[in-house]
Amino acid sequence: VQLQASGGGLVQPGGSLRLSCTASRSIFTFSVVGWYRQAPGKQRELAASITAGGTTNYGDSVRGRFTISRDRAKNTMYLQMNSLEPDDTAVYYCNVRHAYLNLWGQGTLVTVSS
Repeated sequence: VQLQASGGGLVQPGGSLRLSCTASRSIFTFSVVGWYRQAPGKQRELAASITAGGTTNYGDSVRGRFTISRDRAKNTMYLQMNSLEPDDTAVYYCNVRHAYLNLWGQGTLVTVSS
């Protein structure tokens, strides 16, 4: 299984970005898929996740601003990020888990700055 993440970049505070992560097989075959982020000097933390059944979970700092979704036809999950703040600056990683599988994408950098 391979994951390809994209969509990062530079955005001003208050702006929006959408991250994409495409898997080499159906995204719906995984028990949980999600996005994590790691800011410089900090531990990796959950941004958002969604189970195969559609239950979502968000980190406290992004709840209400970020939305995770999936596209069955494109084998892709998304992270829509709105009202971005400088503290959202981080490398964002997509992740899929199922049974013994715990796979990470390559990371995409999001920089929020004026």
